[in-house]
Amino acid sequence: MNDTADRKIVVGVDGSSSARSALLWAVRQAELTGARVQAVAAWEFPAFYSWEGGPMPPDDFERSARNGMDETVDAILVETGTAVSVQRDLEHGHAAQVLLDAAQQADLLVVGSRGHGSFYGALLGSVSQRCAQHAQCPVVIVRA
Repeated sequence: MNDTADRKIVVGVDGSSSARSALLWAVRQAELTGARVQAVAAWEFPAFYSWEGGPMPPDDFERSARNGMDETVDAILVETGTAVSVQRDLEHGHAAQVLLDAAQQADLLVVGSRGHGSFYGALLGSVSQRCAQHAQCPVVIVRA
């Protein structure tokens, strides 16, 4: 583990109740260990999306992910009244890979047991399962 000042907990935030529980757990752990928290959200175009007139303009997917992350982080910060620093990062890509990349230099990766999911996600396996199998740091999976 790193020095206390350098400890980092990466947590996946997708707006689901499970991700909210994961963020709450990560913030509480950071309070105990002096770590900082990096909230990470990922967005991508759905498999059925078409540039010829999909259900939403391309910018709306990113905006929706950003809003979900901001609402979740803001709610947890208000609920806990914590002084823990929470960095917010939004990346385009598959959630599991985005989280694995973000957690390469982390001390801990925290994910919810079940996010929003999709048919696409069912084909590739769950995000939490992929993170648990491939992360280079310990992984905590939190149930809602």
